[in-house]
Amino acid sequence: MTHRNDPPATTQRARPTDMDENTRYQVLRNDEDQYSLWPADIEVPAGWQPVGKEGTEAECSAYVDEVWTDMRPRSLRERMENAEA
Repeated sequence: MTHRNDPPATTQRARPTDMDENTRYQVLRNDEDQYSLWPADIEVPAGWQPVGKEGTEAECSAYVDEVWTDMRPRSLRERMENAEA
């Protein structure tokens, strides 16, 4: 029996609780320059692109901490810059 809330059949893992210390992650970024960690063996969701960093959760988190220095979405940063001009 399939329920509407069941994950698609092609999803190998769907919940963070299914992850373990052996899970490989990749770093994704969306059009608003926001970052996310995503299991490397699961298809990248629409609207996100891999940035080329893959590793353990700790390695990917450290990378995101290094590169994501402004948490504001890109559209907000641009509006604020235009308002100052």
